[in-house]
Amino acid sequence: MHPLNLNQAFTLIESGPVVLVTTRDGDRANVMTISWTMVVDFTPVFAITTGEWNHSFAALRKHRECVIAIPTVDLLDKVVGIGTCTGADTDKFAQFALTPVPAQLVGAPLIKECLANIECKVIDIIEKHHIVVLSGVAAHVDAARQERRMVHAVGDGTFIVDGRKLDRRAMMAAKLPPGV
Repeated sequence: MHPLNLNQAFTLIESGPVVLVTTRDGDRANVMTISWTMVVDFTPVFAITTGEWNHSFAALRKHRECVIAIPTVDLLDKVVGIGTCTGADTDKFAQFALTPVPAQLVGAPLIKECLANIECKVIDIIEKHHIVVLSGVAAHVDAARQERRMVHAVGDGTFIVDGRKLDRRAMMAAKLPPGV
């Protein structure tokens, strides 16, 4: 083993999949790329990291709702492109040929091209750590979608793609809380 710059230690603990988060402010929908996500407990509560530096944050704070859209590896170049421009001067849905679909319970749109979409309400914003805590209120999945592999950001401009799924449900059945 050899020393690693402590500022790079986060690349060792890779987070959940890279997601797209949509917001709406008036007639304008926007989408941002988020690579730091978290599931909170075994409930439909999630957390993302974002803040004032992100154009979508103002709409997220003001309207307190969004959609977490789960892209797959075939959308990686669009996901990176979305994350490298601002919605302040770019219609990202048009620029990246994404189809906004009306959500059931929130004003922010679903993204048709994504594997899944989770409609969310903001339940807390922890300013000190730039964490937005979200409660899922509806979820949608495209069961017919062929590509299902998600991507994970390492944090240095590289990504890891989901691989084989290993099934240990029977082994864990006695250990999981009811309903999971």
